[in-house]
Amino acid sequence: MSVHIAAKQGEIAETVLLPGDPMRAKWIAETFFDNPFCYNQIRGMLGYTGTYKGKRVSVQGTGMGIPSALIYCHELINDYGAKNLIRVGSAGSYQKEVNIRDIVIAMAASSTSGINNSRFINSDYSPTANFELFMKAAQYAQDHNIPIKAGNVLSSDEFYDDDPNSYKHWANFGILCVEMEAAGLYTIAAKFNVKALAILTISDSLVTGERTSSEERETTFKKMIEIALGTL
Repeated sequence: MSVHIAAKQGEIAETVLLPGDPMRAKWIAETFFDNPFCYNQIRGMLGYTGTYKGKRVSVQGTGMGIPSALIYCHELINDYGAKNLIRVGSAGSYQKEVNIRDIVIAMAASSTSGINNSRFINSDYSPTANFELFMKAAQYAQDHNIPIKAGNVLSSDEFYDDDPNSYKHWANFGILCVEMEAAGLYTIAAKFNVKALAILTISDSLVTGERTSSEERETTFKKMIEIALGTL
């Protein structure tokens, strides 16, 4: 048992899906897993383990933002032996061709966070996805006729930006969408030599102003979960 996760040793699988919303973790477990059991309720951050097509898999809510996500990632890796960490989250589109409910796989994650500046002073570290997980996810999507987009995403520390047009600067450099955790996940995975991937569903667009409801974000986006589980 770690500080923030109540699981006993052996109760968490080597592959863990990481939604920010703990209620999405509950929905994933109840919708996709066989015989799921809840191993964590500390701070309401639900975690479950079950099987999917005979493979053990876990899902753990991480909360919003890099600092919260890193707490859970650190403990999953160091206290429970997690080897494959796959973020399944929502994101806001920065490009007109990236539409609501499109699936984006983050090849790399730029960031406005200071998390890596404190490690690499006056230098830029570029957090990237694990190639093996990326290829498995992309292949699964292709085999099952699920359209995806892949490229650089932005992990932001701010959900509400003072300047509603600031996204355009990032968009001009090819950033596909914005979310809040991938850069931290990729960095900690690199630090501890484990595999990480972020698979995102577009929940709103900064270009068009379209958005999904909070209920839709909590209980839909099935294709994204299928791709993540397809890496098993």
